[in-house]
Amino acid sequence: MRNEIKKLLDDFSSSGKQKFDLHMHTTFCDGKNTPEEMVLSAIEKGLTTVGISGHALTCFDKSYCMSDERLSEYFAEVERVKEKYSDKIKVLCGLEVDYYSKVPEEYLKRADYIIGSVHYICKDGEYAVVDSSAKKIRDAAERLWGGDVYAMIEDYYKTVADVVNKLDPDVIGHIDLITKFIEVDDYFDTLNPRYIEASRNAVKALIPYAVPFEINYGAISRGYRTLPYPEKSLLDFIIENGGRTVKSSDAHSKENILTAE
Repeated sequence: MRNEIKKLLDDFSSSGKQKFDLHMHTTFCDGKNTPEEMVLSAIEKGLTTVGISGHALTCFDKSYCMSDERLSEYFAEVERVKEKYSDKIKVLCGLEVDYYSKVPEEYLKRADYIIGSVHYICKDGEYAVVDSSAKKIRDAAERLWGGDVYAMIEDYYKTVADVVNKLDPDVIGHIDLITKFIEVDDYFDTLNPRYIEASRNAVKALIPYAVPFEINYGAISRGYRTLPYPEKSLLDFIIENGGRTVKSSDAHSKENILTAE
């Protein structure tokens, strides 16, 4: 873990008071506001540290992420904003890296921190997206897993279980992203024993790394959920087994950045 972000997260673990938000997206990827607009909103909300975390490239789906060519511009702009507002707030330049992202090593080294996430499951050479719609999840389960959505979920959590080993992130992003639409469409049951076993096995594999799990509010601001990820029983399991947590907005607009506690 990078020293600066480690100290920030360790201090939060000790104090319990969070005055930072590390997960947000800007016009460099699929966000609505510029880095500067996000930073100004964070200052208004009383944060002392703010992290911009642009989506790194997934070559098979470029609809939401930054191209490698844009990475240099992204780092330069966040650096400019970092210097401009250094007397008001600490700005960090991060990356949200998907399990299947391909990121040039120089940018992984330049990033102040990494959020490691899983947005897809690779099956038979196809990348099934888990955060687009419930319909796409059902269709993928039918096409690639013979209609067995729990087999799809088991493969999802096997991928999640390996995210720290593969990406060496500082934060684990929205561990149960596959439940994004569960409050508006019952495409599976989180009380199903196969779901419980798969999700908990992933948590047990990740806890020894001591990397914090996000409590992610992103789906609330977009109207899909009334509660953050992870859902309560999984979050309780994380905490009961010694897992660390950190709140993140996953904001795609300046209005949804966390407010200092």
